[in-house]
Amino acid sequence: MNKDILRILEELKSGKLDSIAAAQKIEEKFILNHDEFHIDTHRRERLGFDEVIYGKEKTINQLESIIKLYLEKDLRFFCTGLDNLKIDTLTKQFGSNVTFCRKSGTAKNFEYPPCKFKKTVGIITAGSSDAKVAYEAHETLKVLGVAAKTYIDVGVAGIHRFFKYSEDLKKHTVLIVIAGMEGALSSVVGGLFPQPIIAVPTSVGYGTALGGFTPLFAMLTSCANGITVVNIDNGFGAAMAAFRIINCLPEAQNDR
Repeated sequence: MNKDILRILEELKSGKLDSIAAAQKIEEKFILNHDEFHIDTHRRERLGFDEVIYGKEKTINQLESIIKLYLEKDLRFFCTGLDNLKIDTLTKQFGSNVTFCRKSGTAKNFEYPPCKFKKTVGIITAGSSDAKVAYEAHETLKVLGVAAKTYIDVGVAGIHRFFKYSEDLKKHTVLIVIAGMEGALSSVVGGLFPQPIIAVPTSVGYGTALGGFTPLFAMLTSCANGITVVNIDNGFGAAMAAFRIINCLPEAQNDR
């Protein structure tokens, strides 16, 4: 039961609040309204994680308004999809109140929580050009309290690089595989390791890579059974999928 809602109802019952004021307070516990956006403040209680700001398609002015509201209301926020121009502009305005990470294109206004689980995630990229997607996944997992390790540039064009880490990869509970070009790395990993595997196609590659559609189709039609595939360049989505898997494991109840 939501203790805040119960308290508001008790105040209504005692006469400290009228019905309109009580309704407004209850609404604020679930949604923080603004002219252009509505913040879901109840998501953590429902799902175990806060609403995340998708910054890529938002203007700088929109991001400034959203971040300002979060800070004024003393709410935690995590933002993805930021380019260097947005980071430069937002840093000037919010300074030390917000921490930006250029490698992952993310921002947050809170310290990393301690790791909540003993289970870990391995994040593998085919090439160094896929690294930003991996860092987005890694940063997302860190703010969720999940330990992760990245393995950059170990794709099939130099498969010996990959086998160097095979014993280490066996130790992770979930593997995230990130690849552009023809997306073959996810099939290699899926054919060798039994863990849940989340494949992320990237927009990296020449002509017929088609901005990520070629690796997307390859991952969806992989002969390695049971691979989960998220959208192009969606490191955040892959991290959230890994978090849901780990969070639902029976052992996770004792790991927290």
